[in-house]
Amino acid sequence: MKSRILLLLQLFTAVSVSAQLSITPGTQFSIAGNLQLTLQNTDLVNNGSFTAGNSMISFTGNTASSIAGNQPVQFDQLEMNKTNNASVVLLCPMAIAQRILFTSGFLNLNGFDTDLGTAGHLDGEQENSHVTGTQGGQVLFSTVLNAPAGSNPGNLGAIISSAQNLGSVTIKRGHQSQVNGLGLGNSILRYYDIVPANNTGLNATLRFQYLDAELNGLDENAIVLFESQNPGHWTSLGVTSRDVIINFAEKTGISTFGRFTLSSAANALPVGFTVFNATCEGNKVQLSWTTAQEHNSDHFHIERNDDGTHWKVIGNLSAAGNSNHEIHYSFTDNAPIQNSLYRLVEYDLDGKLQYSGIIRSSCTVTDVFRLWPNPAQDVLYINIVSDKDAPAFINIFDGKGALIKTQSANVLWGSNQLRVDIKSLATGMYAVSVKWDNGHMKKTVQVIKQ
Repeated sequence: MKSRILLLLQLFTAVSVSAQLSITPGTQFSIAGNLQLTLQNTDLVNNGSFTAGNSMISFTGNTASSIAGNQPVQFDQLEMNKTNNASVVLLCPMAIAQRILFTSGFLNLNGFDTDLGTAGHLDGEQENSHVTGTQGGQVLFSTVLNAPAGSNPGNLGAIISSAQNLGSVTIKRGHQSQVNGLGLGNSILRYYDIVPANNTGLNATLRFQYLDAELNGLDENAIVLFESQNPGHWTSLGVTSRDVIINFAEKTGISTFGRFTLSSAANALPVGFTVFNATCEGNKVQLSWTTAQEHNSDHFHIERNDDGTHWKVIGNLSAAGNSNHEIHYSFTDNAPIQNSLYRLVEYDLDGKLQYSGIIRSSCTVTDVFRLWPNPAQDVLYINIVSDKDAPAFINIFDGKGALIKTQSANVLWGSNQLRVDIKSLATGMYAVSVKWDNGHMKKTVQVIKQ
């Protein structure tokens, strides 16, 4: 029989540990009572069973420490109390039941998530002690928000107000600079993913808090709110108010939630196609597309593929150059060929280019709904045919039926292609539900995420 060791601490005073606290396979390390465990310049490695009880685990010292292991790590209370600008670095995910207290030093996510559950929160973040994570990772919090008024879930710094009932809401805070679809532009070192069950007609207000240490070289007197519903495609929402002393930018009248960050209005963040549409007009194909915003754009090439392999330029249009609002374009293919594919190529003034998605003319589409690839790894593509201009809503549910991702887009009459990023989802089976045509059309498909 495999031996098991139970280490039980039932003290009511502080206990200090140095070097490395390594919990080996088969070992149970349990803390009971009102105990503070201080790890001075010490790593915590859990390859066994770690139970923190309701204790405070305090990382101290003047050098970096890490939290690692192949078994779950959960704290009730965790304190960052490092000097010399030292960090606690995650080498595995962790969960927090009550709070993370920031006294001094940093928590570096290092590509791993910290889950605050439904009751945890961040406590005391400041310029010299806060969460960082330029290598990725997010801080997560879940709650129910019905008609919230100035709600700051998990004390993450995304303050939400809305007269609507948002229902179950997941908020994720990350610390990577955001870029557009070409890898250009930059943002402050903070973003929020806000995913509510109800994500339409919110008329919400979002106050986005930040630290000076997260400005990433941007002028805080010029930063505005940007929103993304699709990876790499950003829309500038502007700003209703900002305060550079207490560090926030606020926007009212937000209709839907997605990913938000702060960047300067003139930044190259918001380059991308929001809609690409094809409709049949007699014996012609009308192509329409919309750009969210443009930066140094020069012209578009309209390309057609008649054999599934080769692309041919069938026309070109001048682009706006620079804009801070949506611009609509159209082009008519006067000599279409049955079953042709279309795409757009946007050229910048410096010669860089960006491709749109690929779409088939509605003249030859018989199925009103198509989803591919399946199985998928990073991205899903959804093609729907709508008989009117109306919103489309995409909901993704996990194997337990929980809503984990929502996305919306304004589709046009005809054939529309939508892009859904699923890179962050764990491997497994998901249900993808799509509604359009004012809810009269609905399709649900089981999708395997590899």
